[in-house]
Amino acid sequence: MYKKILIILIIISSCSSKKEHGLDYFFYNVYINNVEKVQNNIRNINDLDLKKQLKIYSNIIIHGKFDTLKVNKNYFKRNSLNFNFNEFNKGLYYFYAEGDELKAYANLEKSLNIAVKRKDKVLICEISKAILDIYDQIATSVEDKTYSYFLKIYNDNIHSISEKKINALYNYRISLRLDFNNKDKIIPLKKKANESLRLTKDKSTSVKLLQTNASYNFKIMKNYDLALKQVDSALIFLDKKKLKYKEKEKKIACQLLKLAILYKKNNFNEALDFSDKIKIQDTSYVFKSLYLPLYYWKYKAYTKIGNELDSLRFKSQFFSEELNYERSKSAQKRTYHRTKFNYDKEKLQKERNLYFFIITLFLLIFGIIIAYLNLKNSKKKRLLAEQQKELEKQKNLTLLKEQEINTINAMVTGQEKERVRIAEDLHDNIGSVLATLKLHFENLKLNREKKHFNQDDLYEKTEKLIDETYLKVRSIAHAKNAGVIANQGLLVAVKIMAEKISAANQLKIEIIDFGLEQRLDTNTELTLFRIIQELTTNIIKHAEASEATISISQFKDTLNIIIEDNGKGFDPKKIKAKTGMGLHSIQKRIEHLEGTFQIDSSSKSGTSIIMNIPI
Repeated sequence: MYKKILIILIIISSCSSKKEHGLDYFFYNVYINNVEKVQNNIRNINDLDLKKQLKIYSNIIIHGKFDTLKVNKNYFKRNSLNFNFNEFNKGLYYFYAEGDELKAYANLEKSLNIAVKRKDKVLICEISKAILDIYDQIATSVEDKTYSYFLKIYNDNIHSISEKKINALYNYRISLRLDFNNKDKIIPLKKKANESLRLTKDKSTSVKLLQTNASYNFKIMKNYDLALKQVDSALIFLDKKKLKYKEKEKKIACQLLKLAILYKKNNFNEALDFSDKIKIQDTSYVFKSLYLPLYYWKYKAYTKIGNELDSLRFKSQFFSEELNYERSKSAQKRTYHRTKFNYDKEKLQKERNLYFFIITLFLLIFGIIIAYLNLKNSKKKRLLAEQQKELEKQKNLTLLKEQEINTINAMVTGQEKERVRIAEDLHDNIGSVLATLKLHFENLKLNREKKHFNQDDLYEKTEKLIDETYLKVRSIAHAKNAGVIANQGLLVAVKIMAEKISAANQLKIEIIDFGLEQRLDTNTELTLFRIIQELTTNIIKHAEASEATISISQFKDTLNIIIEDNGKGFDPKKIKAKTGMGLHSIQKRIEHLEGTFQIDSSSKSGTSIIMNIPI
């Protein structure tokens, strides 16, 4: 049951490919040398040029006919299927008929590149197998790993179940031929190939598997008896049928393998007798290349039996053939590296050309857009030039009006703040003292009748309270009149204020000035003095500081004011935005003056307030 299902899947796979262009089924029949089905496949092709190319291909592979390759490659478009087949056929011709690896690789590589661009997996697999067959014929150097490049391309483009089976055999056979000293690599490939082909009915593929297994037991396992049995089984099948071109080559390859096995088994006379049965009659290059192992084993066998004359004769013939082979192998390596380098270089150049084209196109479009916009803007500039002059005039007038409004607003805000401050001082200071005075007078009134207290002491305390009230009223009056003092200049007013505060011996204020050579605008000076006065009051009320510094400096068109103290400091983030210490009001006034306001303070490290006002 399992066998029937597998056969049905193979047929379905072949039919599915046939729907595309029929090449999958055609190549498979060529591979197993089924001449009748190959001819039927060709008849079903409608394209006359493609039909001619398929006939050339089948004649080369099945019959070894090379004289049919007379199609002009310039007749086809370079990316067409017919052109691709023509290059493919030329590559096969140059190798099988002429042995010119240079031309063979050049044509096969060109054909492979076209197939890759077309994403034609069927053709990619067939061309890759043709290149790998060339390696199988002439490449014996263990160090030559270039075959892996084409083996990977083949592995990446498997398209059917039947091709997967053939691929398993190729991986096994090519790796065994070129990497036979790596058992860890070969043994898994052997297992996979045998599992893949164990149910196949294709005798041609079975023979190839038998031959490959014989090579495996000969090269790796050194099991010459099993290797001889397997190669004899393959030869029995080949002797029973009328052989085509590739099958003839396969039979001679099997005979040469048997000759090597007999030599390794020390059956030298039997090996020489069997070598006489090996007839290499075809004149194509592939068959000529088989003389090299034939001469080698005959030379080795005659040497072992002591026939020096025949040993010398075949040794001479072997070295002559080996010299030709080394030339072919060197040409093959050079061609591979050249074609791979050219392919990579061409691919890189195409990518660069594409990037260059995209960048050039982008720059061209960008340049056109810029030119159009410049042309469009140049027309507008003429109209905007006159309008701009009018706008500048209106803008200047607007700015002046805004400055006047801002100045008035700042003054009104400052005056309002000053009224609130005076009211708070009257309520908090004067109100409490007056309440105390009232209590004292009531005590005097009561004491006059009952004599609970010393009357003189009570009068003295009351007089002190009256003096204290007077001093507080006087200090409020002085603070109120500071605006008048400011008429003498901001710096003078600030110094007078600092002297009075310092005289109380509770807070020492130092004034530092720089660059104040001319008076500022009166409204600006008045606003700044009120701000400095309020910030100084905050230091007295909240900072618990013993020293403070007020620095006023003018740098070109900027007035810089820095007020510092050594008090307990505070966290600006925890101060309420609208009520905390009047800072919000001060900040708004600074904004009206188009200046900046910055607080640098932290707990127990004092406070620095920095203001920069344009003048």
